[in-house]
Amino acid sequence: MRALFLDVSAGAAGDMLSAALLELCQDRDAMLARLNAAKIPGVTFSAQRVEKHGVVGTHLTVLFREEEEEQGVPDAHPHHHAHVHRGMFEIREIVAGLDVPETVRRDVLAVYQEIAEAEAEVHGTTMEHIHFHELGSMDAIADITAACLILHELRPEHITASPVCTGFGEILCAHGRLSVPAPATARILRGVPSLAGDMEGELCTPTGAALIKHFAQTYSRQPAMTAERIGYGMGKKDFPKLSAVRAVLGSVEETIVELSCNVDDMSPEAVGFAIEELLRLGAPDAYYTPIGMKKNRPGVILTCLCREDQRDEMVRALFRHTTTLGIRETLCRRYVLRRAERMVETPYGPVRVKRSEGYGVEREKAEFDDLRRIAREADLTLDEARELLYE
Repeated sequence: MRALFLDVSAGAAGDMLSAALLELCQDRDAMLARLNAAKIPGVTFSAQRVEKHGVVGTHLTVLFREEEEEQGVPDAHPHHHAHVHRGMFEIREIVAGLDVPETVRRDVLAVYQEIAEAEAEVHGTTMEHIHFHELGSMDAIADITAACLILHELRPEHITASPVCTGFGEILCAHGRLSVPAPATARILRGVPSLAGDMEGELCTPTGAALIKHFAQTYSRQPAMTAERIGYGMGKKDFPKLSAVRAVLGSVEETIVELSCNVDDMSPEAVGFAIEELLRLGAPDAYYTPIGMKKNRPGVILTCLCREDQRDEMVRALFRHTTTLGIRETLCRRYVLRRAERMVETPYGPVRVKRSEGYGVEREKAEFDDLRRIAREADLTLDEARELLYE
């Protein structure tokens, strides 16, 4: 399984995360060009190799024109800007205009919603009445968009993060002097393992906290994995020891949980609904097998495959949607091909093509739903619709 580990034991900020992820890209220049083509208003990205405490990494700089932030003389500066107070309405408008895949837009808005909900709770108001200060500036929007877009291109199947180091002490912000972690950061990290560490200062920003919370699926030390690429994302501040995000991209041997139960008193419709609910909750697969049970009754084995962190949720769903009195569990090793998706334009609209590779195998398959739509709209057979991909 293609896995990503984010070591944020020395802090997490948006620019540090995006810089570490950029280092994982096979063609960093192409990824940088993709970021600069995302149409973030007035923003230009540049990457610099920097050394801190004997470790070489990348710092991702956001350059922008000040007239995008305030009315005045056009000029370009790295991260120097007036603190524009944007709300979620303005953020949504900016995100809607980005030249990025729709899934990236959804991720960017989800990260901002995490921040907005935290700010609203801290200030005792509603999310729609929140106006971001530093977080509403174009460089913050750029940092979040960069991290979301690069992760979309890397396509890890599972993301693990270390417990988040927040730092300690005080910081000066738009609301005066506040304890570290800042109230919004502390609220975002609710439910996420974190620690103060031994370095004074703000090591984790609200942006970094929200990105980690949105994307990380599990929290632990680095799991057993075969590393393919390692990246270091450097921040702007200097500390007595290295403060950087380390990102490790590689493969892990996947363990999957097989949950199964025997039932002989459910209707076919009820069995089908139970499977639909398991899949809706995120089970990688769910199916049934016809069997003969005691007293010669026909029945089925209902099987659900899930990740270990999904086990409890799937067990509850099986008990809720079936009549079983007991569930069996088996741990299995799972070998999977790496998967990616590309879009192919045809005269009748786009077709998604799924690609899988690994273990000496390469395959491509067009999405059936897209071929069916084209076949019906253009009065073609499925084979004729598939041939459009190769014209």
